[in-house]
Amino acid sequence: MLLKASAQAGRPPRGLYIDSICSIKPASTRVVSRNTHAIPSLTQGIVSQSDSRRKLPHFPTRGFVQVPKPTLKPLKRKPLFDKILVANRGEIACRVIRTAKRLGIKTVAIYSEVDNNALHVRMADEAYCIGPAPSTESYLRADKIIRIAHITGAQALHPGYGFLSENATFAEKLASEGIVFIGPPASAIRSMGSKSESKDIMLAADVPCVPGYHGESQSTEALLSVASTMGYPVLIKAVLGGGGKGMRIVRSAEEFPEALESARRESMKAFGDDRVLVETYIERPRHVEVQVFGDMMGNVVSLWERDCSVQRRHQKIIEEAPAPGLSEETRADLSAKAVAAAKAVDYVGAGTVEFIFDNDTQEFYFMEMNTRLQVEHPVTEMITGQDLVEWQLEVAAGNPLPLSQSEIPLSGHAFEARIYAENPRNAFLPDVGPLLHLSTPAPAENLRLEQGFEQGANIEVHYDPMISKVVTRGRDRTEALRVLRKALEEYQVVGVSTNIEFLNSLASHKAFIDGEVETGFITKHNAELFPDLTKTPAEIFALAAVYLALRDRPSIGARNSPWISLGARRFGGEHYERLITLQTDLSPLQTTVRTITTSSGTFDVTVSSPTGEVVFTSIPASLADASTLLSTLDGAKLRTTIVSQPAPPMPPPNSSASTSIAERLHIFYHGRKTTLVLPAPTWLQEKGKAVSNAAKGGVRAPMPSLVVEVKVDIGDRVEIGQAIVILESMKTETVLRADGAGTIKSIGCHKGEMVEEGKELVEIEFDTTRP
Repeated sequence: MLLKASAQAGRPPRGLYIDSICSIKPASTRVVSRNTHAIPSLTQGIVSQSDSRRKLPHFPTRGFVQVPKPTLKPLKRKPLFDKILVANRGEIACRVIRTAKRLGIKTVAIYSEVDNNALHVRMADEAYCIGPAPSTESYLRADKIIRIAHITGAQALHPGYGFLSENATFAEKLASEGIVFIGPPASAIRSMGSKSESKDIMLAADVPCVPGYHGESQSTEALLSVASTMGYPVLIKAVLGGGGKGMRIVRSAEEFPEALESARRESMKAFGDDRVLVETYIERPRHVEVQVFGDMMGNVVSLWERDCSVQRRHQKIIEEAPAPGLSEETRADLSAKAVAAAKAVDYVGAGTVEFIFDNDTQEFYFMEMNTRLQVEHPVTEMITGQDLVEWQLEVAAGNPLPLSQSEIPLSGHAFEARIYAENPRNAFLPDVGPLLHLSTPAPAENLRLEQGFEQGANIEVHYDPMISKVVTRGRDRTEALRVLRKALEEYQVVGVSTNIEFLNSLASHKAFIDGEVETGFITKHNAELFPDLTKTPAEIFALAAVYLALRDRPSIGARNSPWISLGARRFGGEHYERLITLQTDLSPLQTTVRTITTSSGTFDVTVSSPTGEVVFTSIPASLADASTLLSTLDGAKLRTTIVSQPAPPMPPPNSSASTSIAERLHIFYHGRKTTLVLPAPTWLQEKGKAVSNAAKGGVRAPMPSLVVEVKVDIGDRVEIGQAIVILESMKTETVLRADGAGTIKSIGCHKGEMVEEGKELVEIEFDTTRP
């Protein structure tokens, strides 16, 4: 087991203890000594390289700290399972399989047709196809999953998170079939799964709750009346919700009906229930949660809190533990209330009690309890030295908790950053497609990667767009954050848009560094988090030009022909000259680059842009491989990753003719990815313009999506900003709106249809005068 590191030899661990009235108090908040030397991390399969960069290994490894294991009470300890079924996919399935393998437990994976070659499938001892891509036909098919458990002889099932992890009926069915559910009892899932019921239980247990309406009446009129009486802003939340689904902030009565309809629809799809509650919306809240664990003997402990305040679309993107800026008294009170909440429902297993913390009043309120292992559990593991999946297996087998409350350490600080396939500069719209290039920082004692995809894998429209998680640890918050920033600079993805650079901007923002976190952080600091990227350094254009000159030069000695072996020469002299035009994907301005290959094999480069001219002389350069340029620029030795992406077969929606049918170069330089476009020839651009002009006035699908609702009919008048079509992709609803006033001319989709990226859904005949 991966357990705690003690501060000093022979000294008991520092942590919290329970007093006579069961309130948890800190014995000491002093962090483990900076002189502590941890035993090397588990790094099976990591190949040592002189270069810190590496390609993704076949099976990603973890960065747990391995420390001495305390003696568990040997009395009547029950053996763990011989075989378990992991009813999930992606990084969480890989995460569970790794711990099971370490403990000698065989694993069974399930997969949908599109996940046939997924990493979790190859990691497991056995794997079974569960059905087509849609989760309702595969990962949510409880009957098929139970049948596979019986076929394989799996004694227990780990649900991961999402899918069936908080389905009480599924947990009951497993029990009736003699299969252990590695999770809480169905009664706890049912009680805490209902936000209204859970709040009643919490109030009875003296746990403070956010003021609001948790009643039975669900008519639009009744809920609107309640909201108006409470006063705006209010928060609509799905009764059975989680993960930001079925949640809408409403700031006026006029917004309420549409927001309510959207929340109900999203809730029904995600949870099979469209009931909602309405609560007072706290303007400057923090999201603070406590990791709790219970066993079958009635013991419940807190493994300290996490701060998950920084969110987009009500979903977490960066988490940390412990929460910054909390007093010892507040930390103790939070843990005590969380333990009380778990005991109120006889909780068993891993759970998270979530609180809203009001920055203005310094008061906290119970929000909900997630009856499963959370996505962000690794930060808790990093500060406690525990493997929470191993804890789950121990408890599910009927054993007591591995540690008592006073034995659980709190050492250092940890961050987790979620890498998503999404475009932060386009309202964080999810993206889909293949991972054409994937290179990650190397795992280390203070750096852990949780991932379920390799280079070449496809991010599918049917599932969550998370690619991986980067988890770092430091002796204090400053160190952990510094490690995180460096790791994000080293993380490279080509093929889909990602939030990597946004996360780095976030981790570099002064307010975040100072711990001034709140759920409205992104909105509050939007301008600083999204700086102007239209100004591209001349060095990037120069490196791109040199790369192209080397790449496109015929390989010397490839064939025994003087016409091939001449390479970068011409008969008129000893220099080879090339002129190319480049532009970034963020600006229409073009830059001309003249590259001259000298007789000595170096390059003279002149970069001419609308802002001026920059000259680089005698640049030595070579290609280490197809995507690595070695060069010396202005005296600095550089190793630059440059990945070429061919032009797409179909122009993306809303793209210009010059960039939609062009090769792209993705250049990773000083921790930032810049995408340069080689505009297509003029004759090809003219054909592209014809396609683009034909699509004017059309509302097109920005990605492969399911049509949830078409809100217009042919002949309808629409105004600018009016909702036209509602799509769902990767568990997220997207409302497509009219960008001008006009009349609906044609409709090319229907409710329930799966549409491809770029398909014209609705054609609008705009008025002659448009803004």
